[in-house]
Amino acid sequence: MKKILITNDDGVFADGIIRLARAAKEFGEVWVVAPDGQRSAASHSISLRGSFDAWKVDFPVEGVHAYACSGTPADCVRIGVLNIVPGKPDHVFSGINHGYNMASDIQYSATAGAAFEAAFQKIHAIAFSEGADDIHEVTDRYLRELIAELMEKPLGLWEIWNVNFPSCRLSECGGIQRDRLVSTDDFYCDHYNETKVSEDRTTYTVEGIRCWRAAEGTDLRAILDGCVSVGKAGNIR
Repeated sequence: MKKILITNDDGVFADGIIRLARAAKEFGEVWVVAPDGQRSAASHSISLRGSFDAWKVDFPVEGVHAYACSGTPADCVRIGVLNIVPGKPDHVFSGINHGYNMASDIQYSATAGAAFEAAFQKIHAIAFSEGADDIHEVTDRYLRELIAELMEKPLGLWEIWNVNFPSCRLSECGGIQRDRLVSTDDFYCDHYNETKVSEDRTTYTVEGIRCWRAAEGTDLRAILDGCVSVGKAGNIR
């Protein structure tokens, strides 16, 4: 039986990771090593100075071996692969993230960063994300189908599969668009709001405005068109 390691950046008890673990049980023995709290936008960071902890938790999916971790999502993958899962996992799933991970945002994503860490460890990796509107109809319809498909599809060196599910009703979904490129368009146009707190100190708070343009054939275009986006993403070579 194949061993599947699951992590995320929303926390070990987030709704998305529970749903992913429940689906993954149909495809192998599932191990969860995930952060003890929110770690969004941690990218591929790992803990080099100091230590972090991991401990067993009662996970709400029967038969799943689960650990919480005080480190980053990439730390979770590292200890999962190197220390916790006996004989190393065959696959790493990261997600299901609460919010899209595509276009320029993928560089900040700890969901993608955890999957890239698995790729660095030479483990086949898939990142799953969906819109943050809590509409799961499309995800529920296509999740198991794409797990079965992508587990059998090879990846190149330091590549991951990156899947994004649109947050629309199933009746509004245009199906799956495969082989999507990572868009070079900005998903969010960011700026910082300034608040003067003293004569020599200013507080900056980020604010993003959604951009609604994207080139054809890209992950962002697929989501804007109400389709599931499936494509490869690669890290630095």
